[in-house]
Amino acid sequence: MRADAARNLDAVLQTGARLLARDPGTSIAAIAAAAGVDRRTVYRRFETREALMAAVYVAKLDACDGVLADARLGEAPVAVALHRYAEGIIAVSRRWPVDLQQVKDEAAAARLRALIERLDAFMARAVAEGALRSGLPDRWARALLVQLTNLASHEMPELTPAQGADLVARTLFEGLGPAAS
Repeated sequence: MRADAARNLDAVLQTGARLLARDPGTSIAAIAAAAGVDRRTVYRRFETREALMAAVYVAKLDACDGVLADARLGEAPVAVALHRYAEGIIAVSRRWPVDLQQVKDEAAAARLRALIERLDAFMARAVAEGALRSGLPDRWARALLVQLTNLASHEMPELTPAQGADLVARTLFEGLGPAAS
């Protein structure tokens, strides 16, 4: 792909993510105008708004995969891995503000389930290593992690991703940390 075509595609995907997150009915013409490209440019690549939305979901899933790999959830110390994950996911969520829970494509939904399973495994590791308390309902810690990163991403734009990750980690470790003796 030519460099200008790649830039246009990136602009369309990011603009589409932002506008479609606010209003799923946003037109292709509105997305093209906001991205600074002709609507024909968008239609050459995406026949429908749904096709564009599917591409946005794939782009966000790709970015999430990268964050999980970079966080080294299975190898890095739990606190380090958690902070890397939170910082990366906050940045990804701000760049791609669409809700992955709205994915309709089965392949994308399967990718999302696999990402969630990796987070569940990481949280189980955090419990096994004593970083988080045991006895919580299944998936509680992961669900809380997702909600906290969403909060830092979308409700606290004044925080840098690193500051957001600090708060996410502190909240999890202090709120769900080992019970005091």
